[in-house]
Amino acid sequence: MARTVFEDATNPYHYALHCIGGKWKMTILHEIETYGKIHFNQTLKVLPISEKVFSQQLKELIEDGLVQRNVDSSVYPPAVEYVLTQAGEELIPVLDILYIWSIRQMDAKNVPIDADAFVVHKSEKYVNELNEIMADNGFIPDAERRGIARKK
Repeated sequence: MARTVFEDATNPYHYALHCIGGKWKMTILHEIETYGKIHFNQTLKVLPISEKVFSQQLKELIEDGLVQRNVDSSVYPPAVEYVLTQAGEELIPVLDILYIWSIRQMDAKNVPIDADAFVVHKSEKYVNELNEIMADNGFIPDAERRGIARKK
């Protein structure tokens, strides 16, 4: 599918959706933010995504200036890693807010929450905002240290 070329005045919401829309883009951005960088094959083993879709989503994130592809040709085979650009880093707090809002909405509407949602989002910024919902769903990171008890 051809990518949109923005030549005319564009609604900012449409532009944002263009950049982060797609089933895997926000997850890929989160992976890079969490680990500082990702490698293609290593990430393919972790995410339930096809090679074709992963490749396309990365390409679009690069085209939109959110991700940078770095090649280290001093080793053989050349090592390729993907890192966030400044624009990508600026987007992370927005994605965090959207993620937290989404979990709260899903919980309020009794939409089942994928258990992986908590496993991969267990840093303090998520736990502080979502600890009660996490506990209700049986995920209690560092329960003893934090004093979080599982609700029955």
